[in-house]
Amino acid sequence: MIARVWRGITHRDSAAAYLAYLNGVVLPGVAGQPGQRGGWALQRFQGERAEFVVLTLWDSMDAIRDWAGGDADKAVYTAEEAQYLLDQEGLVRHYEIVGAVTTPP
Repeated sequence: MIARVWRGITHRDSAAAYLAYLNGVVLPGVAGQPGQRGGWALQRFQGERAEFVVLTLWDSMDAIRDWAGGDADKAVYTAEEAQYLLDQEGLVRHYEIVGAVTTPP
C-alpha cells in the first residue's frame, strides 16, 4: 500500500473555508477512485497561516498514476483551490507503508 502525502498553506482567515472545501469536495472526489483506500486531512496553525496535509492511501503507484493523469509525483488541484492556497506545490511525496498499529474497539 502507498501513502500519498500533499501539503498546502492558507491564510488563517481562510482555513475554515478551505477545510470545508477539502472535506466537501476534494476528499469525496478522491474517494471511490479505483485503488483508493481512504484518506485524512490534517491541519495546524502557525501564526497567521494554516498548514494542511492530505494523506491518502492507495493500492499501488499504478492506481495513483491512473488517477493523477500519468505523473504520480505531480500534485492534482481543482480550479477552486487557487482561491484558498497561498502556493500550489507542484510535487507530492509517496511512501510505501511498511508497518502499522491499530487499536481494537
